[in-house]
Amino acid sequence: MDVTPIRCAWCGSDPLYVAYHDCEWGMPERDPRALWEKLMLDGFQAGLSWITILRKREAFRAAFAGFDPAIIARWGEPEVARLLTDAGIVRHRGKIEATIGNARAFLAIEERESFSDFLWRHVDGRPVQNRFAAMSEIPTESAAARALSKDLKAHGFRFCGPTITYAFMQATGMVNDHLVTCMAHDRCAALG
Repeated sequence: MDVTPIRCAWCGSDPLYVAYHDCEWGMPERDPRALWEKLMLDGFQAGLSWITILRKREAFRAAFAGFDPAIIARWGEPEVARLLTDAGIVRHRGKIEATIGNARAFLAIEERESFSDFLWRHVDGRPVQNRFAAMSEIPTESAAARALSKDLKAHGFRFCGPTITYAFMQATGMVNDHLVTCMAHDRCAALG
């Protein structure tokens, strides 16, 4: 008898996507640096598919100094020019410049409070446990995502509209949007 695990349909059968779905997506993330990296990658995803970014993630990490905000915050035009020639990443000037500015915004927040606390307070510190049965029920944004987007922008972040912030919230486990039929739903719920 075949006991193939049931997963959210969006991950398909690509092994990289399946591993991402099974081991990362929806898992509550609290590490400030990991959260910042994911938010930056979600910004680069705008207009593209997530699998494109996932396939380039290691190249992004190499190009962006391991997503170390303290290093990136000191960058200027020479680094922007270098990144615009890096075929391993998404070469979009606005997104590259936003990442540099977002590193500075991250550091400014971290001087006052943990970036993790700053983000997680938008869901009262614990994951929102949704119970969707079909992909068509899952929204592309929410009131919390709109509030987070507005808060990030007020602190100097760019490429963080409500659709991006909702995708970020899903990926980092701030909301559990695994379908109730998915093998990962209950596991993520238990971690919340």
